[in-house]
Amino acid sequence: MAVPSPTRRAKLSADGSGVYDILQRSWQRSYYAGDYLGLVLLMAAYILLQILGEPFHRMFRLDDPRIQFPHAEVERVSVSHLFVYAGAIPLALLVLSTITLRPSIHKAHVTILGLIITILLTSFITDIIKDAVGRPRPDLMARCKPDISAPLHELVTIDVCTETDHHTLHDGWRSFPSGHSSFAFAGLGYMACFLASQAQALRPRASLAVMLLCFAPLLGAALIAASRLEDYRHDFADVITGSWIGFVVAYVNWRRYYPSLLEQGCEEPHAASAGSGRGRGSPSGGFQRVRDEEEGYSGAGERFSIEDDGVAEGYRRDGVTR
Repeated sequence: MAVPSPTRRAKLSADGSGVYDILQRSWQRSYYAGDYLGLVLLMAAYILLQILGEPFHRMFRLDDPRIQFPHAEVERVSVSHLFVYAGAIPLALLVLSTITLRPSIHKAHVTILGLIITILLTSFITDIIKDAVGRPRPDLMARCKPDISAPLHELVTIDVCTETDHHTLHDGWRSFPSGHSSFAFAGLGYMACFLASQAQALRPRASLAVMLLCFAPLLGAALIAASRLEDYRHDFADVITGSWIGFVVAYVNWRRYYPSLLEQGCEEPHAASAGSGRGRGSPSGGFQRVRDEEEGYSGAGERFSIEDDGVAEGYRRDGVTR
């Protein structure tokens, strides 16, 4: 079997005929490869967390009034309802908009992919913190059912509990942050960003009706978060922190694919060329080259300004908006 000479191998590599070169080109041409790889790794890590994760059991006092609240057998927003309100409904609306409005494949793809990544990443971050902090829930005493011989005015451990249901007991140490709140603001917060971008709700003199419609998902998320206080599952710190985590993850993922809501072209995602997946600013493709937020989408229109349009026209120099 003839072995190619060094000169021949170099020529094959230069021509891009080698296996490594083929794989490299395939990766570069796949705009979504990195996202799907990260999504698979994130999903695997989340599954392992659910199987192997165990919360830290912080010590507590039986006379602590902060953990004496009753355990709600029927929640105002159950886990299944949460998945519907903050997961299934936003996904269904995005799919419906894709069917009716018929956007580009790229736009439909990154919008739905962004929602899935947002929800999964938020759930993973929330559960990691829950298990690490191990904060008792307000209804811990009702879950624990402590032995009558346990000391009342001393710090005790989980060993004094008589509850036999594993999930009910151990979930009593997963109060911080609120998973309902983070999940709600992840899914519905992402939906609010989508509606605000499509309606350009932050443009000057946008109608109040449009703004109310766009920010209605955030109100729904806030009501879901408030229900955790009403069920005595969490306190205010748990709910506020969970809500903050969910919305920050939603907005960061939104900005990975879409420009700022202050841009006039904010209804369209960053353009991806067909020749490369190297990402934004790549000299050979990827995201459309955007130097900064002021110059982005200058070809599609002016950046939104709170100034009057007539006044803004007077502040032009060399064709660049100030």
